[in-house]
Amino acid sequence: MNISVFGLGHLGSVNLGCLARNGHNVTGVDVSETKIDQVNSGISPINEKDIDNLIREERNKGRVSATKDYSKAILDTEISVIAVGTFSGNTGHPDMENIFRLAQTFGRILRGKNDFHVMAIRSDVVPGTSMKFSEIIEEYSGKKRNLDFAVVSNPHFLRKGTAVNDYYYPPVTLIGSDHREAAEKVASLYRNFPAEVIITDARVAELMKYVNNTFHALKVSFANEIGNICAAMQIDSHKVMEIFCADKELNISPYYLKPGFAFGGPGLSKELKGLQAMAQDHHVKTPLIEAIEKANESQISRAVGMVQQTKKKKVGILGLSFKPGTNSLRNSPSVALIETLLGKGYEIAIYDKNIQPGGKGYSHKAYIEKHLPHFTKLMRSQVSDLMNDSELIIVNNKEKEYTDVLINVEIEHPIIDMVRLPDTIRQKKNYQGINW
Repeated sequence: MNISVFGLGHLGSVNLGCLARNGHNVTGVDVSETKIDQVNSGISPINEKDIDNLIREERNKGRVSATKDYSKAILDTEISVIAVGTFSGNTGHPDMENIFRLAQTFGRILRGKNDFHVMAIRSDVVPGTSMKFSEIIEEYSGKKRNLDFAVVSNPHFLRKGTAVNDYYYPPVTLIGSDHREAAEKVASLYRNFPAEVIITDARVAELMKYVNNTFHALKVSFANEIGNICAAMQIDSHKVMEIFCADKELNISPYYLKPGFAFGGPGLSKELKGLQAMAQDHHVKTPLIEAIEKANESQISRAVGMVQQTKKKKVGILGLSFKPGTNSLRNSPSVALIETLLGKGYEIAIYDKNIQPGGKGYSHKAYIEKHLPHFTKLMRSQVSDLMNDSELIIVNNKEKEYTDVLINVEIEHPIIDMVRLPDTIRQKKNYQGINW
């Protein structure tokens, strides 16, 4: 294919060389005469392992060139890769000025192009950028998005120093678009690579770079805090983290990485507090670990706020234990939520088949009576009783019984879902999820 790459900084230069190496004819576009002259002389504008050889060899084969002529670059190619720089402003928000100024240029030039044109944004951008880029092009060109052109989000995961290797061996290749043909066209650039190609919504794709790198920063800080605690206790921190990473079932896995309600149960809370206590005993500061409990409490506050927004005062709770199939109540976020709502004057009705006064689920009697002193009056023996006594339903765990009722029984009450129920329920007009 004939491809243009806009921006000959680090991102653009790597894309220029790698696309050419894959057999495409690639034109780099930049405002810098120096960068253009370098590329046209077979010299890389950046310092990066392997990119010098790529650009020199592909220039010698005639597959790489550079120009300041935006019009020729757009009119003579079928895909344009957007790789211009975006930088953080004083508030931390990425500065999109370069991106949207470029969209105006594309709009003016595409006005005179009859062929369908695809733009793949590889720059770091905020969610919604692809749509705004399209709207600007529509304004300046008079053409229609997804009819005359398409804008695709194609975020990069390239690290300086290993960028060429990362290009050919990415963790995943991500493409965001609502135009299937355009998405597939961009995907074809990567189909021979070993990584999975994921096509998704543009806003999802645009957010992923921020999510990934924030999690990477979190991992670094977490490992450092564990290391600091280990050092104070004269424990081998690298051996601790080596064993930690050996657990691929829970530790290094998708487990626990699903948005939802607050965590609970006897294990997580107990060990979290225990680790904090060890750190304090050895005068080690652990701001990240200490923030975990605060973050958990804020999720309970979020749930309370959702209840308040409904203006309903009679609340039915489906699920009291911290997860289905158990009668464990200790540190259940459901208990904390109910306790808070009771304190704010709400009328509460609870149904949980695993926990009934006098039954084996009542083993934490002292705990439950401390936090919910009128527990027996709050419990209902049937789901139908709870429905009759409520104006609002909160689902706190994934017991099949709750799902079956919400699917098969017509319920007019607002539903607040903490556990991501099946799509059939999520489509109901009276439904709301805690963070989806």
